Amino acid sequence: MQDFLESILQEDIGRGDLFSQIFNEIPKEAFHSENKIVKARIIAKQKGIFSGEIYAKKLCELKNIAVLFHKHDRESFEIQEVLLELCGNYLEILEIERSLLNLLQHSSGIATLTNQYVEAIKEYDIYLLDTRKTRPLLREFEKYSVRNGGARNHRYGLDTMLMLKDTHLEHIKDIALFIKYARNALPFGTAIEIECQSLENIKEALYAKVDIIMCDNMDISTIQKSIDLRNKISPHTLIEISGNITLNTIVGYAKTGADVLSCGSIIHQAKWLDMSMRM
Repeated sequence: MQDFLESILQEDIGRGDLFSQIFNEIPKEAFHSENKIVKARIIAKQKGIFSGEIYAKKLCELKNIAVLFHKHDRESFEIQEVLLELCGNYLEILEIERSLLNLLQHSSGIATLTNQYVEAIKEYDIYLLDTRKTRPLLREFEKYSVRNGGARNHRYGLDTMLMLKDTHLEHIKDIALFIKYARNALPFGTAIEIECQSLENIKEALYAKVDIIMCDNMDISTIQKSIDLRNKISPHTLIEISGNITLNTIVGYAKTGADVLSCGSIIHQAKWLDMSMRM
């Protein structure tokens, strides 16, 4: 996290904040006060779910800025609420202002949209997962934001779980044979998931005794047939639904009886929440 935050500051500060560089060259008469210790507040201009606390705390620590959180990760807030207060050197607070706001706005935007999806299916026995559709080098940060919205994380990367997608399957002739040898080659307990796009694919994967089947871009009728097949052939196999999941369609998918839903849009379609700093 520290390397991540230091990189963010370096990106913005570059060779040095010009305001900080000239500050001591300006006559004192140009300023309201000689006091360099000031207080600032981050104020919400939209309602939502707060996220980004641990990053904001660490960022302030790097600049020796005291921070008091009025809202914590996963808590809701309203317009004009004070989310956190800062106290520290005037120049240091100015240097982190944009970076701090970027982190909080981006993270809270993901948490807020995710929470809307979670709330829509709270009556059903099903989990909402994210995907690997994250911005380059922001995966850990964005998946953390998803958790603050009430959803769970899917795999973090190619090293987390063996998932065979359509691009893998183009080169695999015998799924059952592949799975048999993969079980022996993989670390103990590693889950195997196969992306399926038809009932024929589903049957083949079920007879191969995979751990998870992803019903990819299937209509609800085909998904329900897939679940029936699962119950008959391989009851231990989990059913995941993915593709075309929106706030308008998620309830219909949740009603099918699948185990999990995965949705990339809770990250890549999330909008930043509007916040501002007041000194």
